[in-house]
Amino acid sequence: MNKFISNKKLIGILVSVIVISALIALSLNRQGNVNGVQASINDLTAFTGKVITAPLNIAADSFDSIDNLTNTYEENRHLKSQMDEMEELQTKLTTVEAENQQLKEELSLNHSLSEYEKIHTTIISRNPDTWIDQIVIDKGSENGVELGMAVLSQNGLIGRVSEISPTSSKVTLVTTLDQRENLVSAEVQLEDDEVAHGVIQSYDKETDRLIMDQITTDTPLQEGQEVVTSGLSGMTPGSLKIGTVNEVTAGDFGLTQKIYITPAANFNDIRYATVVKRLAESGE
Repeated sequence: MNKFISNKKLIGILVSVIVISALIALSLNRQGNVNGVQASINDLTAFTGKVITAPLNIAADSFDSIDNLTNTYEENRHLKSQMDEMEELQTKLTTVEAENQQLKEELSLNHSLSEYEKIHTTIISRNPDTWIDQIVIDKGSENGVELGMAVLSQNGLIGRVSEISPTSSKVTLVTTLDQRENLVSAEVQLEDDEVAHGVIQSYDKETDRLIMDQITTDTPLQEGQEVVTSGLSGMTPGSLKIGTVNEVTAGDFGLTQKIYITPAANFNDIRYATVVKRLAESGE
């Protein structure tokens, strides 16, 4: 009996100690002080939070970087697409401007050739292998084109009709290296209505100049003088502009003059052409 009472007292004392300890700990916590156990738990919780959140933060940063990179790529692709469109539009604009300029020149040519029959054409074929030799136009016998007719572009003579079909024709250019096809009777216009006759019979491919020889005058020719057709051969009318004198040299054996001519037409960019024929009443 006495032993049981003693045990009850001991248990009461232990419970009292625990309650007092808890009250002391609670009181310390309210004052802002942390006991060792609580501090360890807090440190462990903070460390665990850092371990867990660090990879999450890295992953979040990685996702942000990937998202930014994706946005940058899409923006660059969009800008490149816009630049490509601008370059395409610029190319089209340049082409349209060139065509517009040549159309203006053909219109000017139309006014200056009032005494000729005119057939306006478009170039439909020009083979790189025969670039300096010939072109194909979109008009033929059905449109009144005939063999030997002179063909002009950009206010300058470019060749003669050499083949005809009903709806198209081949034009042999004066720049052809075939000397059987490129002969043109021409004249240099001098002062006081004088002229110097000669024959254009070759082409200097390196300098892009026509060469006129067999000149019939001793009068010194000069750079800048105009060269036109003489109208003395074939169906080519006279007074069609060929180009201007670029250089004067001595001819064969030094007995005549030979001139190099800068063509009036740009043979590297022919888009439109006009076929001309002298009217019957003007005669050869």
